[in-house]
Amino acid sequence: MGLALTLAAPTLRAQTPEPVETVETIEAVETPREASPALNVKEVAEAPAPDAVPAPEAPAVAAEAEIDPNIVPMPPEVAVDLTPAPVAAPATPVVAEQPAAPVLSPVQVALKATLEARLAERVPTAQRRVREAVAHVYETRGWQPLWLGADNGWTGQARAAIARLERAADDALDLRSAPAPVLRGAEATALAAADLALSDSVATYARQASGARIDPRAISSQITVKPEVIEPSRSLVEVAAAADAGATLEGYNPQHRGYRTLRDKLAELRHAAPAVAQRPIPMGPVLKAGMKDDRVPLIRARFGLDQAVASDDLVYDTRVAEAVAGFQKANGIPASGTLTARTIAALSGGHPARLEDEIIANMERWRWMPRDMGHDRIEVNIPDYKVRVYRGDTIVHEARVVVGKPQTPTPVFSNSMQFLIVNPYWNVPPSIIKNEMLPKLKEDPTYLTRLGYEVIQRKGQMIVRQPPGERNALGWIKFMFPNEHSVYLHDTPSRSLFANARRAYSHGCVRVDQPFALAEIVLGQGWTEERVKKLKGGAERMVKMPKPLPIHIGYFSAFVDETGKLQLREDIYGYSGKVKAALGLSV
Repeated sequence: MGLALTLAAPTLRAQTPEPVETVETIEAVETPREASPALNVKEVAEAPAPDAVPAPEAPAVAAEAEIDPNIVPMPPEVAVDLTPAPVAAPATPVVAEQPAAPVLSPVQVALKATLEARLAERVPTAQRRVREAVAHVYETRGWQPLWLGADNGWTGQARAAIARLERAADDALDLRSAPAPVLRGAEATALAAADLALSDSVATYARQASGARIDPRAISSQITVKPEVIEPSRSLVEVAAAADAGATLEGYNPQHRGYRTLRDKLAELRHAAPAVAQRPIPMGPVLKAGMKDDRVPLIRARFGLDQAVASDDLVYDTRVAEAVAGFQKANGIPASGTLTARTIAALSGGHPARLEDEIIANMERWRWMPRDMGHDRIEVNIPDYKVRVYRGDTIVHEARVVVGKPQTPTPVFSNSMQFLIVNPYWNVPPSIIKNEMLPKLKEDPTYLTRLGYEVIQRKGQMIVRQPPGERNALGWIKFMFPNEHSVYLHDTPSRSLFANARRAYSHGCVRVDQPFALAEIVLGQGWTEERVKKLKGGAERMVKMPKPLPIHIGYFSAFVDETGKLQLREDIYGYSGKVKAALGLSV
């Protein structure tokens, strides 16, 4: 990323950038196609020709034409018959027989009239497009009902779909605007209304399940994942023809393990007896094991602990401290077991209703992710400060990461990692030059050169960059997946930050702990951590990956870990709060 600069300091000299050396390139070799057999020319030449009609002899050219080229021979005379041709009587025009218009049943007539009336109404654009799609499905079927059988009762697909619609809350969907219909009477208008209402319910369920309720861009411009929303015409045709209409409908929800485990936790929370008290825990002094406080009974109730067997239930004993430590660990708080103000705030926000809403907000964000994330893939969870490499649902590598500050958040998007660079240059982003470097350069004209930065010219622009080395902001290695945000995963010289529980310090890129171990995993093909480390030092070196590896940078402040425990993390960018507000949940 470049930015035109005017640097007046005489100490800055433009340098020619060094070429990038490609160390390893794994290219796919295309298998040559089998050559076509050569044409036997001799056989063709000797093949007998088919019988031919002899060409007429050319007329002799007059001798004058041979002598004088300006003399053109006349064609031979042709007799002309001047007898007038008989006039034929005008033919009687034949009119094609028009097929008779199909006779519509009373239900079809009612459906056609209702759909046409709906299209004539003035409604928001998004709602109109859904109505048009629904109407198109009926029109292509000749206005036949989708869900009614010959006896004007529900088909098997209709009954299975209604059963799934009635369980929409299991997936935290809201069908109040399109509830499942009930057949009332045999009148054509009522039957048509019921059939159309079921179509509306199915289309609404499918759209919500696939992520139509919230536009991710409305939450943040840094969220560029795009939900794969199911079109109404597709869902109606698929569900109406499905052998198991209920399973087809349910399948429009995400099928990722991360989503399914959250849905299971939501069911547990709703149906199991609450293990926490309803009252919030008041603020007060910090509590350590052995101290007494009036809030201890509330804390015990929050964790479902029995009252102390000892004489005083106001004692903050080791059992309570251990329960608090477990809660702290699950919520990204230093697991000291000490009841701090931050722990109290997290506990007070963890009563059933609030916890349910947090789970729902994270389920909704799973709807934004690609339906096929790849069997082998990389996932970065921003609030969890972790990068994980998956083979199916199995984690084969995990490491801590540093993510963007709230002022410069790491974007949420999906891409494919293609190569990595050892000994990278760091081309300073224009925003950092403008906001951080130029003010310091005004105070000290030698600031850039003194810190080892280079100023080069590229395509008429001045570029500030930091050469490879131990002090380089990208460390020794960076993992590349070219994207619109110009962010990537990379090493860092500030490795002490990985020891902090809260690791939001970067300008947007993701700094990775143990980067060479990650390189070994993603490169494969005989690469080891030691082999990659041998490339350290000298010029930039690019190593291509055997094949692109999907990478997904997501934002999940609630998730279920490998042991089946619900984990909660700080909503560092406020995305959960915005999603809950958009869904009409508690914030």
